[in-house]
Amino acid sequence: MMADSEQIMRVLDDRVRRRDERRDFFKAALGAAAVGAGAFAFANQATAQSANIDNDVLNFALNLEYLEAQFYAYAANGRGIDSSLQTGGSAAPSSTQGSVQLTAGAAGQPRKVTFADPLIAEYAQEIAADEERHVAFLRGALTTAAVAQPALNISGGPSGAFTAAARAAGVIGSSASFDPYADDDSFLLAAFIFEDVGVTAYKGASPLITNKTFLQAAAGILAAEAYHSAIVRTTLYARGISTASSTTGLFANVQKISDARDFLDGTGSDKDQGIAPTNQTVNTASGSTSVSVSNIVPTDSNAIAYSRSPNEVLHIVYLTQAAVSMGGFFPAGLNGNIRAATAVS
Repeated sequence: MMADSEQIMRVLDDRVRRRDERRDFFKAALGAAAVGAGAFAFANQATAQSANIDNDVLNFALNLEYLEAQFYAYAANGRGIDSSLQTGGSAAPSSTQGSVQLTAGAAGQPRKVTFADPLIAEYAQEIAADEERHVAFLRGALTTAAVAQPALNISGGPSGAFTAAARAAGVIGSSASFDPYADDDSFLLAAFIFEDVGVTAYKGASPLITNKTFLQAAAGILAAEAYHSAIVRTTLYARGISTASSTTGLFANVQKISDARDFLDGTGSDKDQGIAPTNQTVNTASGSTSVSVSNIVPTDSNAIAYSRSPNEVLHIVYLTQAAVSMGGFFPAGLNGNIRAATAVS
C-alpha cells in the first residue's frame, strides 16, 4: 500500500509540475506577445509621426514653389501656372486655394516682361518651366496631403510685396514703387530676392526629412534652385560691371537686398552676400599676387552653402522680424502646419 501511495503522489506531483510549466510558458508567451504588440504600435506611431513631419516639410517647400512658379510664369509668359496645380488635397492641412494679387492698370500688374536681352528671356522661360514642374512634382509626392496654393502678393504696384521689399532694402525711396515686370534689371533683382532664399531653405529643411526617397528628391530640387540662383547672380554680375561704381548700380542694389534678407532672418550672418568682386591674394608659381574675384557662389569659409531654418525663411517672405503668421508675399500666410514665425530675438 505504501508503495502504491508513493507512486500516486509522484504522479500527482508530475501533473502539478507539468501544469505549472504550461502556465509559465503561456505567461511568457503572452507577455512576449504584449511586448511585441507594444513595440509594433510604437513603431507604427513613429512611422506615422515621421510621415507627418515629411508632409509638413514638403508642404512648406510647396508654398515657396507656388510663389516662385507664379512669379516666373507671369514674367516669362504673361500668365499664371495651370489652375490644376493650385488646388489642395482633401487630407491637406489647408485645401483652400488663394489668389494671385493683381493690380488695376498696367503699372505693377503681374505680366510678361518685355525683355530687351533675348538671353534673359530664355533664362526666364527655363526657370519658369522648372518651377512649375517643381510644383507638380511636390504635389504628386504629397498626393492628398498637398496644400493648395495660398494667396500670393506678386504685384509690382505701390501696395505690392516687391515694393515693400525694395523700400525696406533701400533700393527705392519710401514713396517709390518697384515693378519687377518693368524691364530686364528689375526682373533680375526680383528673381534675386527669391533664388538665394530657396537654396538656403532647402538645405536647412533637408535634415528634417526622414524618408530617403523624399530626401533624394529634395536634394535634386536644391541643386536645381542652386543652378537658378547661379544664373541670376551671374547675369546680374555681368550687367553690373558697367555700373559697379554707382551707388544706384546693380552691385549696390544686390548688396542692399542681401543685407535686408540677412537682417530679416535675425541670424546676423551674411548668408547669401552680394555679387561685387573683391581683391584676394592668391599663390602662383612666381609668388603671391592680388587678383579680382567674383562672388557668384555665396558660401562660408569652407565653400559650403548656408542653411536657413523654416522660421528664418518665414521672416524673409513675410518681410518682418515680428511674430506673425502672414504678410509680405503671403498676405494670408502659408498653407499647412509650418506657417507661424516666432519673433527674432
